[in-house]
Amino acid sequence: MDSRVVVWIREFLLGLTQRVRVGEQLSAEVRVTSVVTQGSVLGPLLFLAYVNDIWRNMESTIRLFADECVIYRKIINNADMGKFQKDLDRLGEWAVENAMKVNPCKSKAVRFTRARVKDPLNYLLMATLIPEASSCKYLGIIKNNACNAFTWLDTWLINWRSNDASPFLTWGI
Repeated sequence: MDSRVVVWIREFLLGLTQRVRVGEQLSAEVRVTSVVTQGSVLGPLLFLAYVNDIWRNMESTIRLFADECVIYRKIINNADMGKFQKDLDRLGEWAVENAMKVNPCKSKAVRFTRARVKDPLNYLLMATLIPEASSCKYLGIIKNNACNAFTWLDTWLINWRSNDASPFLTWGI
């Protein structure tokens, strides 16, 4: 990487301060400790550069979008369950090695199947049981464990019908 780019990024990250305005009141400046400020243009790019090797040594599929990470695998038998847990262990090791703070309690384990399954999911991330959920939101789509997607369009249609509002869709970019 060009040394000028490194200097530019270092200058961007070091010595940052922030303040908050509420109405006419402006707080005192405080030093930013999280390094990359929320809402910065460069933040998502730096984050993706930081985590670009997270997928190495994984047998399961891993997807990254902004600060979201999704890992999944088709589970046919106990061996697949073991491989998936091994990948979760690798993910935890990667986080420790790269000083990345991960909150396992914000993670969800969702089983996507039409079969009737009674055994609970018992996956661990950094020695913490990942709570089982019946749905998860990914890229604006709520996926449920019954294998149908409850999308933003479904949500809009329900809201439109219940609020009797004029039909108007907006799409954020």
